[in-house]
Amino acid sequence: MTIEFIWQLPTGGDGRYGEAARARRGERDALSGSPYSDGVSDPRGRRFNYYDYLHQVARAAELSGFDGVRISHDLQGEEAWIVAGYVARGTRRIKLVAEFEAAWGSAVYAAKNAASFQRFTGGRLAWQIAPGGAAEERRRHADYAEDADVLPRIDEFLTVARGVLTTAPFNFKGRFFEVGEGGFRGTLANNPVPRVYLSGATEEALALSARQADVHVLDAAPPDVLREQAARLAALAAAAGRQVAIGLRVSVLARETEAEARRDAAIHQRQIGGTGSGSAAASGADAVLVGSFEQVTDGLAEYAAAGVSSFLLSAVPHLEEAYRFGENVLPALRERLAVQRGATQAAHAA
Repeated sequence: MTIEFIWQLPTGGDGRYGEAARARRGERDALSGSPYSDGVSDPRGRRFNYYDYLHQVARAAELSGFDGVRISHDLQGEEAWIVAGYVARGTRRIKLVAEFEAAWGSAVYAAKNAASFQRFTGGRLAWQIAPGGAAEERRRHADYAEDADVLPRIDEFLTVARGVLTTAPFNFKGRFFEVGEGGFRGTLANNPVPRVYLSGATEEALALSARQADVHVLDAAPPDVLREQAARLAALAAAAGRQVAIGLRVSVLARETEAEARRDAAIHQRQIGGTGSGSAAASGADAVLVGSFEQVTDGLAEYAAAGVSSFLLSAVPHLEEAYRFGENVLPALRERLAVQRGATQAAHAA
């Protein structure tokens, strides 16, 4: 089982522990002064903007050994597809997981965009389809679908997108999409279908992933809970003649010692006015794994032993923490997982 590590790009702004405030690092406006202290100047001035910063984070992830970046969907942030196209040019090998909602356009047009993207990047695009927020939030963005229709619409969206990418002519008539004699030919034909990431803990969400997902992303929970969810998903996928990998979304805060990690987590949590998992809230995840480099390595290895093969990780600030995690946790974790995999294979051979 191949295990991948994906780092998040903060499309809605980032922060840093020095001030622990959510900000748009790299942006310059007429009212903001230099981000540096007196006597230090920035020759880039207003030419350096937030897209440049996102490029830095993507490059940090690639240089630090991550397998990909997750370009998060934020209703008030930068558009994930645009960011994906921008950072693709400045990276060479990492996967680009663009998160978006199925409500935001035609499945055929999304597939055409994907075909061009795959051609120009060597097949590095992946999709994470977000279900969207509550009905009130969706209506603010011109989406008036009923709650019960959100997952069925994603189902049809993926059926149509996969169909026109792989079949010509392609015909489909559903509740939300209809295609007659569609499908791509010429240079747009036969390009890799983006790897699909879906999420959700309900029975309906698991059933959808069993039919359509390559990776089903779960929020952090005790390993035993994840094992139960993974077993349920595996049974549903097997009934559909498929296999679906298990992903885990979690924030990380790793330091030299546990005391240092706990101190930084408390400072960050206090300064943003949060409680409980406030450190995670700043990066969008539902939970944060806090501890020494060794403890975080142990925790992620335990999740891998529970069946997780795709780790979607984040930390604030995303630039510095990509290097910190990539240098101090990722190599040891990969070595640990290789040993675990070898032991499992030996046990099966015996």
